[in-house]
Amino acid sequence: QVQLVESGGGLVQAGGSLRLSCAASGRIGSSYTMGWFRQAPGKEREFVAAIIWNPYYADSVKGRFTISRDNAKNTVYLQMNSLKPEDTAVYYCAVKTYSWKSDYDYWGQGTQVTVSA
Repeated sequence: QVQLVESGGGLVQAGGSLRLSCAASGRIGSSYTMGWFRQAPGKEREFVAAIIWNPYYADSVKGRFTISRDNAKNTVYLQMNSLKPEDTAVYYCAVKTYSWKSDYDYWGQGTQVTVSA
């Protein structure tokens, strides 16, 4: 069983930066997909970024956010720069064991990111 714990959320002004971390307990294989999603109030959860060996991003964050992972620490990071008020959401990390699967297997509890104008 894998447990995920996010940290690093908070309140920041537009144009600022935050770095989210997600630490996994239990074995995370290097071939597992580690991803970030977000959910804003009144909206559906949406994909933000994911990484196996190479990263990929939603168009809305491309060029501003960077996902990375440290397999030795079972941790995935999301560096968020040039934040906008529309980035305000609860951010969740997730893991899936096989890249071909559509659904993620494990989810964190979420961390709030609030960007003020």
